Amino acid sequence: MKLLEGKTALITGATRGIGKGIALKFASEGANIAFTGRGANEDMLAALEATRQEVEALGVKCIAYASDAANFAQTEETVKKVKEDFGSIDILVNNAGITKDGLMLRMTEEQWDTVINANLKSAFNFIHACLPIMMRQRGGSIINMSSIVGVHGNAGQANYAASKAGMIALAQSVAQEMGPKGIRVNTIAPGFIETAMTEALPDEIRKEWTKKIPLRRAGQTEDVANTALYLASDLSSYVTGQVIQVDGGMNM
Repeated sequence: MKLLEGKTALITGATRGIGKGIALKFASEGANIAFTGRGANEDMLAALEATRQEVEALGVKCIAYASDAANFAQTEETVKKVKEDFGSIDILVNNAGITKDGLMLRMTEEQWDTVINANLKSAFNFIHACLPIMMRQRGGSIINMSSIVGVHGNAGQANYAASKAGMIALAQSVAQEMGPKGIRVNTIAPGFIETAMTEALPDEIRKEWTKKIPLRRAGQTEDVANTALYLASDLSSYVTGQVIQVDGGMNM
């Protein structure tokens, strides 16, 4: 039997990168997939549909929902629809996130608010909406996607670092509240992972990053997806409130 057979996973921000990798990994292990992404324009809607088809090709049920994860009321409606469409929500992965980098002295209020809302408020929104469902089911696994920047900070990314540090504290607090209800909450903090975002960096910067990693390579989305699979499945049934750094030993 596959590790996630018969379960439903809701993944935010899964049209590309790490979120998409997690959706494909979970589907390959038997989970039905509900995922969200921004549907602000035709390109975004096309990305939603492309990912949906790719996941569905693995033989599971998959529905894409165009949704602004930072919008509280919209999230409530999206989660309600997912429950109606799938019957349950067993796994929640809060992966939606953006960057708007800048040094603190030059950072605008808009840069700060946009990143905090997209990265941290979105996780609150989805956890708040999913918890009553998981409580009625007497169990569930919630995974917050943080970053090593959320653990150690990074110059020029105060807004992003604060949002990702918040993801850790949010997960640990909810883990304490929901442990007696059988709901586990953990965090993954990826390091330098090969995605479209990191591919845009100049080669010199990529080489410098790689030199700092004891394993001497960048991570792949599958490295993060495999960790998410562990946390989503019963393999981690006695693990909650933890932060797993998937960074090749970059921050020991």
